[in-house]
Amino acid sequence: MSATSSSANMMLAIHEKKTTVIDIYHPLRQYISIHYSEREAINLEDDLETLKSQRSEIERTPDPNPSTRRDLLIAYFKSLSQVETRFPISPDNDHISSLFFTWYDAFKPKLKANQQNIHLEKAAVLFNLAAVYSQIGLGSDRGSADGLRVASHAFMSAAGAFAFLRDNAATKASIGSSCTVDLSVECVGMLERLMLAQAQECVFENTIAKGSSPGVCAKVSRQVGLYYEEALAAINVAPLKDHFDKGWISHIQLKAALFYAEACYRYSLELHEKEEIGEEIARLKSGISCLTNVKKSGSKGAAPQLLEAITKLEVNLNRNLERAVKENDRVYLVRVPNPSSLSPLPAFSLVKPMVMTDVLDASKDKMFATLVPDSSAKALSRYTEMVDSIIRTQAEKLQQGSELTRVRLKDMDLPDSILALEGNHILPVDLKEDVEAVQVSGGPTGLEAELQQLKDLRRVNQELLVQTEELLQKESGEDSQFRSQFGTRWTRPQSSTLTKNLQDRLNRFAANLKQAADSDARIERSVRDHYALMSILDRRPIETALPSLAKPIMSLDANEDAIVGVLKQSLRQLETIGAQRAGLEDMLKEMKRKDDILPKLMSSTGSYDDLFRKEISKYDGICQEIARNIDAQEQLLMQIQAQNDQFSAIFNLEDYKASREKCFQQIQAAIAKYREIKENVNEGLKFYITLQDAITNIKQQCSDFVMTRNIQCREMIEDVQRQVAGLNFRDRNSPSSYSGSYTSTAPPQPAETPNVPPPTQPPYYRPPEQAPMYSQPPSPYGAPQQPSPYHVPPGAGAPYPPQHTQHQQPPPPASHEYGQPAYPGWRGSYYNAPAQPQQPGGFPRPPYTAQPPYPPHQSGYYRQQ
Repeated sequence: MSATSSSANMMLAIHEKKTTVIDIYHPLRQYISIHYSEREAINLEDDLETLKSQRSEIERTPDPNPSTRRDLLIAYFKSLSQVETRFPISPDNDHISSLFFTWYDAFKPKLKANQQNIHLEKAAVLFNLAAVYSQIGLGSDRGSADGLRVASHAFMSAAGAFAFLRDNAATKASIGSSCTVDLSVECVGMLERLMLAQAQECVFENTIAKGSSPGVCAKVSRQVGLYYEEALAAINVAPLKDHFDKGWISHIQLKAALFYAEACYRYSLELHEKEEIGEEIARLKSGISCLTNVKKSGSKGAAPQLLEAITKLEVNLNRNLERAVKENDRVYLVRVPNPSSLSPLPAFSLVKPMVMTDVLDASKDKMFATLVPDSSAKALSRYTEMVDSIIRTQAEKLQQGSELTRVRLKDMDLPDSILALEGNHILPVDLKEDVEAVQVSGGPTGLEAELQQLKDLRRVNQELLVQTEELLQKESGEDSQFRSQFGTRWTRPQSSTLTKNLQDRLNRFAANLKQAADSDARIERSVRDHYALMSILDRRPIETALPSLAKPIMSLDANEDAIVGVLKQSLRQLETIGAQRAGLEDMLKEMKRKDDILPKLMSSTGSYDDLFRKEISKYDGICQEIARNIDAQEQLLMQIQAQNDQFSAIFNLEDYKASREKCFQQIQAAIAKYREIKENVNEGLKFYITLQDAITNIKQQCSDFVMTRNIQCREMIEDVQRQVAGLNFRDRNSPSSYSGSYTSTAPPQPAETPNVPPPTQPPYYRPPEQAPMYSQPPSPYGAPQQPSPYHVPPGAGAPYPPQHTQHQQPPPPASHEYGQPAYPGWRGSYYNAPAQPQQPGGFPRPPYTAQPPYPPHQSGYYRQQ
């Protein structure tokens, strides 16, 4: 059990400072309305009310719950930090000069400070926060380990609050016209030491409770005494010497002596175990002497419990001293050193002031966030430029490092040469894409099918042309037959005069087909001549066509595998460095994205330069990482260069590169020739398809012409028959018919009337003078549609062909003979012409009405191979 156990509750807590009631709402609102706008003041009404409420709570009697009071003080301090950067409070005319802060001294309540300075308000709030922490520590149940831990943390927080006050607000608050001693740098420094002493004392009590060794307890106890000695030294000098009650000074003095003696007592126990009897006696005498002196000089005004603890410790020291002296006189007989010659007792601190920067950080507080003074905006712009400069410089270093790696590896032909050795050949990206495009389009092998397609299309066009010519020849033959049979009665124009235009066009088409056949022959000859060159494009994958890199047949030391293995390992390391570099670049961008310094600028009360240096320093780590990455890459590239030189010499890499380059050139030449032939084939296909449309179109025109001529033929036959019948009737009614014998003269009948279907309409008589004549040939293909050559004007009687009725003879059905494509394979969009809409009128329009681009040789299909 510790000799100090009777002083378990003998610790000090600090009372809060008192203040007066002030109106903080109206001065701030008026400033916003004047310097910003009334609308802005209305928008910030909630923030102003919150600040007013916090100040009112501070003015009231402290809350009986210290934790609630602590949270209020922290929130109010953050609000004051936001006010400080946005509202200038000072006696100046253009500042808020109607706001006075009044605070009373915590240790001499009759003394007060009154300033037009927000720094006094902030310093007083920090002092009260430290006081509340000390009250939390004093109110903790230190009879348990958890209670001791809570008390120790509370006292360390109090020490941290006093340290923050000393470093950030005490000096600024003392600049005003008046300031109290409790806010001076000397006072808050002394209170910080006192709070640390009480925090270490809690640790000592916990160390004793855990049954730690005497040596450990001695070190912890000695540190408690040192903290109390530092506080005592500060409180015994001006301006604190006459500011505190004697009870405070006596308490601190007795605690310092008590824990020094406690350390001597614990250390002597350890010495006794080591049988160092001489130093044990000297340490015990030193502790007894310290207690005796403090009882004479510092016991006035001290608490009885503390004096009782000193008395008990003194009894223990004397008892152990008497025992040690007897053992030395009887057994050890060693010389006892002078206490003044002893080395200082070892000490070990287990406490430190709590860092309050994060607790009091107002950068995340949104109060008055919309108010951004010009100075803060300019400072933000300046900081952003600094960050952008760092990001830009480091990003350029990373990009240069990546580019340097790419160029150096390309110069060394890595890793392509290693992959080639393993059978994994690599083509340049653009060359591989060209080869893949050729293979997707069918490759050289597919040219045979396309050539066959050209042949089929040429044959189809020829067949269509022959069919069209046969239509005209057949109609012309029939016309000649009827002309010879009926003689002068057959008055319609000859077919040859009507079909001259059509025949000329068919002749041109025939000439085009002959020229196209010559072009096809040149294409086929080019395919045969260059197939050996282009056959490389059919290799799948194309990389199999590349030359291989193999081990040398003869080797002196057979270390090829080791050389390759070392080079591959270096390349993997280089790849790792490159991946790290990419990660560093992403990290830089992420840091810049998250680097929002405006809240810190708005809450900062110090120099912007200091804040900038602190914030910019967070980029130092990644900048150093980038520099190390670049240096490591440079060293590794030098190593790879040496390894690659050895690799190239052993594997004869230069010859391999030459053969590979030759293969690349062969592939490029094959691609060029394939594209040339492919373009010619496509031109041919386009030519034949266009020509087929034109021939089909003229075939339809010829079919229409033949059908019209057949209809005219039937009508003319009927007219001739009626004329012959009329003559015979007149002959029978003449006198000669009765006077002589009757001779029947039947009209000459045609032996055969081929391809003349029976009429489906009543015979229509047309006087010879009204028979339509072909005064001009039919309009050429593609010309605007003219009325049918057989069309009778409305004034001359009923039109022919007759208007569409339900008895109208339908057009002949589509058949192989009248325009049905003879090539059954034309089913894709490449061959099927778009359907033409039915035109209004008496006769359906031919399916092709647009003049194709003729002559076809203008398409470029006929250029020489």
